[in-house]
Amino acid sequence: MLIWEPLHTPWLIADKLDSFKTFNLMIQQNTNNNLAAENAEQLELLSICMAQLNDVVLITDARPSFEGGPRIVYVNEAFERVTGYPRTQALGRSPRLLQGKNTQPGELMRIRQALDAFQAVRVELINYTLEGQEFWVDLDIVPVKNAAGLCVNYIGIQRDITEKKQDQALVEQLAHHDALTGLANRRLLADRLKQTLAACARQPVYCGLLVIDLDNFKSLNDTFGHAQGDALLIEVACRLRACVRDVDTVARLGGDEFVVLIQSVGSDPAEAASNAETVARKILHRLGQNFTFEEASYHLTASLGIALFNSAKSPMDELLKQSDLAMYQAKAAGRNTFRFFDAGMQVMVDERSWLGGELRQALAQKQFTLHYQAQFDTERGLVGAEALLRWDCPGRGQVPPAVFIPLAEQIGLIKALGNWVLEAACETLVHWSTLPALSHLTLSINVSPKQFQMPDFVQSVMQCLQRSGARPDRLKLELTEGMLIHDLRDVNTKMASLKAQGIGLSLDDFGTGYSSLNYLRRLSLNQLKIDQTFVQNVLTNENDAAITRTIVTLGQSLGLEVLAEGVETLAQKEFLISIGCHAFQGYLFSKPLPAQAFEAFVTLCD
Repeated sequence: MLIWEPLHTPWLIADKLDSFKTFNLMIQQNTNNNLAAENAEQLELLSICMAQLNDVVLITDARPSFEGGPRIVYVNEAFERVTGYPRTQALGRSPRLLQGKNTQPGELMRIRQALDAFQAVRVELINYTLEGQEFWVDLDIVPVKNAAGLCVNYIGIQRDITEKKQDQALVEQLAHHDALTGLANRRLLADRLKQTLAACARQPVYCGLLVIDLDNFKSLNDTFGHAQGDALLIEVACRLRACVRDVDTVARLGGDEFVVLIQSVGSDPAEAASNAETVARKILHRLGQNFTFEEASYHLTASLGIALFNSAKSPMDELLKQSDLAMYQAKAAGRNTFRFFDAGMQVMVDERSWLGGELRQALAQKQFTLHYQAQFDTERGLVGAEALLRWDCPGRGQVPPAVFIPLAEQIGLIKALGNWVLEAACETLVHWSTLPALSHLTLSINVSPKQFQMPDFVQSVMQCLQRSGARPDRLKLELTEGMLIHDLRDVNTKMASLKAQGIGLSLDDFGTGYSSLNYLRRLSLNQLKIDQTFVQNVLTNENDAAITRTIVTLGQSLGLEVLAEGVETLAQKEFLISIGCHAFQGYLFSKPLPAQAFEAFVTLCD
């Protein structure tokens, strides 16, 4: 029995002929040794007719799959003409010689099931020529039985329907895509949005609908002509596609109005707003670059409205209305900008944008200062301090580092900010070296993972030390565990280089991140810092107490100093001493102090 494997491309089999019954009769008669002469003449006539057909005819034996499957026993001239395979190359071979990568497995399974039941079947399949060219066929397959009722052959008759399929694809394209730009149209956008809303129902995550309207496009179109206007719209479509991912959808609803559906922009409102803002700014930037056609240059801006959603309860029309309202707010705000529909999110984005501008100004005007929190040792007393960055923003007051440090990382200012801290710390060490009470102190500064990952980080540190004249052995860099999830080899190489110059290295907030004995063993560390969240509860939470004991024991076994942060009570200090921790930092000893206040504090401690 002939079996088509569903994982292979189908063999080229022919379209139907109205004379299947004649084929059956002739082949059955051919198996009869007493075939009459008139039947032989009929067979010859039939063979001549088949040779003249435009439809492809292919006949195979009924060899079962365990014997290697069927083999071709006859092809007509149309087979050679359509497939490019000479008759001599086809006869005796498996019909799979015409297989290709895009043949539909589901249709192949239908063929196999029909032939297993000795039934006729009709399918539409993709086949391939000798040169590998893809074409479609409308295929009828009929089993041929002998006088005893046994299946002895299969006849396949096919008609080439490639042109028909191309026409269907064109109709489908026109039905779901904008004719001018090739972008999705309203119908396809609605379908994609429906799928997105269904996904939100299964796993809530924020997505975004962005409406983009070109500013003053009608005036430009009237001035330079519709041909130039169409060319500009096509280029706008290309730029919009380049601004989003493959999973996102860019659509044109008509005229100069475009819509972008962005998937999975965040799991919480703040993250979603931030990521949607990034896309919006990217779009405005790309559209704001000059367009050049036939040596003429055009400048274009756009207004953009954003509606975020994470529920299947938001219909498309409502989301488009929200995005439209936000877009008109953007136009009212002066154009060439964007607005969120949700007022709370817009406030959040405006605040972040404003704070980013203030942060840039703060760096230029050196509005930052360092405060210093003392570090003590039970045997040596005051041994150093941690430099803590402070920003007193005009008009807002103190901005917490937990707010402006991540912002600096997001908007590309962390290197400049980190370099400022490094410069200021080195200047402080040089100043302390002139004061007998402070000359022996070390100074720790925090290093952002993104700053540490920069290729020139080690070079920047060494150049700063050389310029200032500060002693490397008085500087300590505090690194976080989050840094270690990146290239551990690169991290260790940089740390080894810094340590070789005498710079101290401390692992901050130990136990809260990606702690691993493997990397602790490999890294060039001097110190572990126990996170204050453990220290605060060592007297009331046995789990935190056990973790703290483990960290102290681990540090001792690796030859590392262990310092506890956030020590606020004498009882906490005594517990830490009892488990072998002898270095401390916290309000029990001193709050973070401005430079002069810290110097006065050290003088009193001396």
